[in-house]
Formats: sequence, structure tokens, C-alpha cells
Amino acid sequence: MSVPAIELENVTKAYDPAKPPAVREVSLAVAQGEVLALVGGSGSGKTTTLKMINRLIEPTSGTIRVLGEEVTTIDPVLLRRSIGYAFQGVGLFPHLTVGDNVAITPRLLGWNADRTRCRIDELLALVDLPPETYRDRLPAELSGGQRQRVGFARALAAEPGAILMDEPFGALDPITRDALQNEFRELQRKLSLSVVIVTHDMTEAVLLADRIAVMHEGVLRQLGSPRELLTAPADDYVAQLIETPRRHSDFIESLMQPEAAGDGGAA
Repeated sequence: MSVPAIELENVTKAYDPAKPPAVREVSLAVAQGEVLALVGGSGSGKTTTLKMINRLIEPTSGTIRVLGEEVTTIDPVLLRRSIGYAFQGVGLFPHLTVGDNVAITPRLLGWNADRTRCRIDELLALVDLPPETYRDRLPAELSGGQRQRVGFARALAAEPGAILMDEPFGALDPITRDALQNEFRELQRKLSLSVVIVTHDMTEAVLLADRIAVMHEGVLRQLGSPRELLTAPADDYVAQLIETPRRHSDFIESLMQPEAAGDGGAA
């Protein structure tokens, strides 16, 4: 059996001993090549959980492993360089070209110029940004969707063992968001990427994730496939969250039905 890409065992984060923990004894595992969505309302602990994986936030207790290695045994800077990270707003350096933004981590890792250049061009082509057209452009010359594609390329640049994504599609218009969601899923399947994605949008989680972890008030309320959550929600909170994509689906289906025939003839 292969080692999980990411594994959390009884992970807790408490900021204030006098208050309930932000995350409370969360245990879950992400298989290699799997997409796991962390969902929940504001303050549910989903983003805190994500950031503990790459030690942007340090856990109070519990164990986190990436490819079988405990993250606390790894220098946090080296850990973050080994895990891709994409987030809302992308965070590209405005004074650097697209190519230089993608190259940041490989250069920090000491890759030589030829290897770095080849990786830049490979990744830009992979995210549908032809390198000969986009490599030397500045972020300000790109659309929001193009900047997000560069963000994906940068997250993949150092051939990471896992990718963390924090609301990566949240700032995009609906058409661009839908297109990039589809492109992300195709890319993930092609590269067999292990991904943890935080989203507040249950519909997005259902569309993108192999499994969904529902969090509420720091507690993992249910972990299962989209089908499992839709057909057997663990409690009323999960049922309420999963009702949104169900309601959207039912409404769209109703619009596709032929209109009821009139009663025929005038009075």
C-alpha cells in the first residue's frame, strides 16, 4: 500500500487556552493522486487546517505527515518549497516577468539555468500560456484567468509531492472560474497530483474533489465522497451545506423540462 500524500492525526490548533480550539483533533489522509476539498463556513477551521500542513501555522498538538515524513522534522522553509501553494489573488510579484515568477522556487532550490528555463516553458505550455507569447510579460499585462494559470504553474514548478490551494478560484468571474476549474481537473488527472483545496463553495467541492471534508467550529463533521455526502449526510449541518448544489441541480433540471400544456381553447 502506498504512503498517503498527506496525513493528519489528531491535529489541534488552539490560539487561546481560554477559548475553544480553532481546530480540534482532526484526523484525515489524502491518497496520492487524490483531490480533497476542505469545506465549511467562516471560522470552521478549514484554512487553519490547510496552513498547518505546510507550517504557515504551527499545530498545538497532533501529527502531520507529507509523503510519510513528519513536517515538524523538516525545516519549514524547505517544507514550503516542496509543497505547491496556490491561493486567491495569486500573489504574483508585479515587477517580475511571468517566467521569473514561475522560476522563483526552482532558483531558490539551486536549479541551473537550463533546467529552470525548460521547466518554465514546459509549465506555461501545460497551463495553456504559450511560453513564446507569455514568458516575458508582466502580471499587469495578463487577465485574471491568465494570472491564475501562472499561479498554478508556479505551484507546480519544483515538482512538488502535493499541492495546497486556498480559494484559488474565488476572485474570478463565473465564466473564467468555470473554465479554470475544468482545466485544473484535467491537469490534476494528467499529472496525478495530490491536492488539498479549501473552498466555501460546496458546488465547487462536489465538482472538483474526490472526497470532501466538512468542518464546523473546528471539528471534522464528515469525510466522504460527494455521492456519500449527497446521499447520507452525517448530520443537519452537512445536510444544509450539501443542499445548495442539490437545489441548484434540481432548479436547472426543472428549467429543461417542457412547459406544461395549456388547458386548450378559449373560454
